[in-house]
Order: sequence, then C-alpha cells, then structure tokens
Amino acid sequence: MATRTKPKIMISDERGLLLGTGGAVVKALPELGGAPFFTINSDTLWIDGVAPNLTRLAKAFDPTAMDALLLLAPTTGSIGYAGRGDFAFAPDGRLRRRAEREVAPFVYAGAAILTPALFAGAPKGEFPLTDLFDRAAEAGRLHGLRLEGLWMHVGTPDAIALAEKTIRASTG
Repeated sequence: MATRTKPKIMISDERGLLLGTGGAVVKALPELGGAPFFTINSDTLWIDGVAPNLTRLAKAFDPTAMDALLLLAPTTGSIGYAGRGDFAFAPDGRLRRRAEREVAPFVYAGAAILTPALFAGAPKGEFPLTDLFDRAAEAGRLHGLRLEGLWMHVGTPDAIALAEKTIRASTG
C-alpha cells in the first residue's frame, strides 16, 4: 500500500482543539481546493444496494442548484439508530429540517457532497455542520438522496456489535 497515490489521504490532527464537524471542514478547506468534495462521518457505514451510494451521490450532485447533497437513510429499518429523524423531502429533492416536536422519515446518513461556497462566512473554531445545512435549506440549496441498501450508525458499543452481526449475516 505504500506505493498507492490515489486517493490522497490527509489527516487533520485536532487533539489540541476539537473543532466539531463544521470547524473541522473549515480547517481542511485550504487543502480541498475549489471543487465540491465528499464528507463522511466516522460513525456511519452501510451495505450498498444495487449501485454504490457514493457513485449515486456524485451522479445526482448539481452544483448549480445545490450547496450540499446529503445521503439520507429511512429512520425505520436502520441499524443502531433510535432517533426521531432529521429531514423530510420536498417533491423536488430539497430538504426540510424536522421541527422540534415532529418525527421525520429520514436521518442524515453521515455522507454528503458539499461545495466550498457552503462555508462562506462560516465561523472559526468549533461548530456543527448542521448549522450550515440549515442555512443551505433556507436558501433552497440543501438536497437529499435516499440511501439504497442498509444504513448502520455505529456510535455506541451496542450499535457496533449489532452492525457486525448484520454484516456477518449479509455476507452469508
């Protein structure tokens, strides 16, 4: 693997100051260039359906209409997730954030394509990426794509064990 050059892997060391999901991307922006880029949370994984979900995201992304395209999983049937969801889809694929007492049918699956423009005027230091998602939604530039396959949130030891069991069962 030492001879591999693509994809280029860069590590941002944040042990001195945690930056949150938004602040970490702001810190990395100078290394990412001016083109749209993928982000993937470290506590998420999935078993793809027929077509790979990252390929589907790339094909569906339209920078003329979107600052962010989020991969979304159904709240029901997902492994390791017990929340009330994050978003609902509009007929044109735009996203609307769940209201405080509402239940939404989709959860952010932790993978997205984002544009550098999304970060214009972003704060320095620690902040959540969801702040920028909300701003993009208000501008009509936050879109979603439904995950095909099975999504697993592995943010707890119990969820990791359940995901491992699910993966073993799927490989049969």
